[in-house]
Amino acid sequence: MAVTPGLEHARKAIGWAARDTSGVLSPFNFTRRETGDKDVAIKVLFCGVCHSDLHNAKSDWGQSFYPLVPGHEIAGEVIEVGSKVGKFKVGEKVGVGCMVQSCRSCKSCGENLENYCQGMVLTYGSKDIDGSITQGGYSDMVVVDEHFVISIPDGLPLEAAAPLLCAGITVYSPLLYFGLAKPDLHVGVVGLGGVGHMAVKFAKSFGAKVTVISTSPNKRKEAIEHLGADSFVVSREQDQMQAAKGTLDGIIDTVSAVHPLLPLLELLKTHGKLVIVGLPDKPLELSAFPLVVARKMVAGSCIGGIKETQEMINFAAKHDVKPDIEVIPIDYLNKAMERLVKADVKYRFVIDIGNTL
Repeated sequence: MAVTPGLEHARKAIGWAARDTSGVLSPFNFTRRETGDKDVAIKVLFCGVCHSDLHNAKSDWGQSFYPLVPGHEIAGEVIEVGSKVGKFKVGEKVGVGCMVQSCRSCKSCGENLENYCQGMVLTYGSKDIDGSITQGGYSDMVVVDEHFVISIPDGLPLEAAAPLLCAGITVYSPLLYFGLAKPDLHVGVVGLGGVGHMAVKFAKSFGAKVTVISTSPNKRKEAIEHLGADSFVVSREQDQMQAAKGTLDGIIDTVSAVHPLLPLLELLKTHGKLVIVGLPDKPLELSAFPLVVARKMVAGSCIGGIKETQEMINFAAKHDVKPDIEVIPIDYLNKAMERLVKADVKYRFVIDIGNTL
């Protein structure tokens, strides 16, 4: 779906945008709104590359608005604040995650769960409250309501902070909500990509025992020796899956491809919880029997609210929980997307916007 650029606002910006379902990105001149009373204008210095950026650039999840500037793992510096902004000052390090607005009046918003608000406005490709289409962090600057801006603590490098704003909160939130952030529990992590490796790191930081479950035997050494997982199970090896049956208190499933759930449910103890955070583009098959006979749960979780995201960033800074990243220039972006399709990155691309755009 095409949107005529440059008509909504007057503030000039530059970014990289997809123009059609090919997903190919190229330089794009567009506009941002002027800084309102409650707005924070941010110079983007780094932006993480999330797998959802690729899906949206290609309209894999429904028709996207084009031109589309992706990017919802934004880290940068405040360059201007509105007259009624009280939380931020010029020069401070800040970040913006997956959302930039919500209704602010529903039950979810009242409970600091803006991520579950029916009126949530996504950071890019979403209709804003003024009717314009939001554009993301593959750009030189953004203007965001102060409520949706995250303070980045000193000691946490901006390039490391960026992926925490999506990949980090995506696993931090369900670990806490479903009671898996405890040292006496055994947590499984399915998939060892940008989100999965953060699940390992956060679970270990909470003191849990962690087992990585993957289709790729060659990831064993990386999972255990580098990321600190306690054990590794190849999901295609029946003897390994059999040996792990009934051993896990919970599983964080980060895989975005279609995959069987029954073998994962068999790994859970009675009362175990399988929490899905990946987004396969086709329905997953689910049998009722393993749920009923052992009171197991299949649930989902979507990022986190602003309060929880700030708590996560503060926790990460205090406990030195950082993603493994590969910093790239903006003109490498299309190549990075090709590599992302092949899972050829350990474990998150981060664009050096400040030096290369």
